[in-house]
Amino acid sequence: MDTYTLAADYPLLNIFWTMLELFLWILWFFLLFKIITDIFRSHDLSGWGKAGWLVLVILLPLIGVLIYLIARGQSMTKRDIEQAKESQAAFQAYVRDAAASGPDAGGSHVDDLAKLADLKEKGAISDEEYQKAKAKLLA
Repeated sequence: MDTYTLAADYPLLNIFWTMLELFLWILWFFLLFKIITDIFRSHDLSGWGKAGWLVLVILLPLIGVLIYLIARGQSMTKRDIEQAKESQAAFQAYVRDAAASGPDAGGSHVDDLAKLADLKEKGAISDEEYQKAKAKLLA
């Protein structure tokens, strides 16, 4: 049988349906791995609690994932936000340390720029004042 006739026997609507199924399947696995990661990341669960949730999510995936999202969805969001804040703080600390330990980096300028950025974030100075002070420091 010719390849062209096989393609012609598969209607356009079926192609869209197949693409939707593939997308939902990939989305399902993403959600499943996100929940499994959250189970292991959670510090408020004991070892038995983690094992129980993991068994429920793996053996009864649809029901287990829905129950997990209903029971622990709020705390899952809080853990995601907390991890993002910790990652951001670690990145900022790394950048400050790297900038301060550079070969020609003046530690006082880096500290002054960090203080200016903190003042701008807190709203103590305007964006225009921040830009002027930054230009003065870098000149």
